[in-house]
Amino acid sequence: MQIQTLLAERAGAAGERREGEAGAVNIKVAKPQLFDGTSSKVAGFVTGCKLYIRNKLVGATVEAQIQWVLSYVQGGSADMWKENVLEELEVGEVEYKLVEEFLLSLKKEFGGGEEELMKAAELRKLEQGGRMMEEFVQGFKRVARGSEYEGRPLVEEFKRGMNGAIRRKLMEAENQPGSIEQWYRRTTALDWNWRESR
Repeated sequence: MQIQTLLAERAGAAGERREGEAGAVNIKVAKPQLFDGTSSKVAGFVTGCKLYIRNKLVGATVEAQIQWVLSYVQGGSADMWKENVLEELEVGEVEYKLVEEFLLSLKKEFGGGEEELMKAAELRKLEQGGRMMEEFVQGFKRVARGSEYEGRPLVEEFKRGMNGAIRRKLMEAENQPGSIEQWYRRTTALDWNWRESR
């Protein structure tokens, strides 16, 4: 527990901007929840850290940013990993030029290599249902990001998950969308027009 307190104090003193200081950003950014090494929580933890660092720790050194992240790594299998990382950093066995490199190593360590498989399975189960297409597209993008799907297979999964009426309309069109981005735009426009006409 003393390690976490020391890390939190050092990270805060090393560069956390506070409201009212010169150049400070006057927005509130949520801090990430404590991370205990649970693989299903690693992606959310890393995203939370990135958001906070980009908004509140911009001027801090990479070392201070890493120490700040480590101050939120507590409990479970993460404690031993954190101690090993701290030792490696202190003796110079490992060096990170960017905090993103460190976050990537954390994600690889605790992601268990199963994240892509889980994302692919989630992608195959994703369906639009009664949601607006904009909402479905955003959910699809979030899941697709780590699924390793791209190109035509990604488009096919998107088509499979959307409502049948919109899919049929686009399949019957003379000029079908090609890329996934075109599918996102065309389906959103069709859904919007359909809802407006009701």
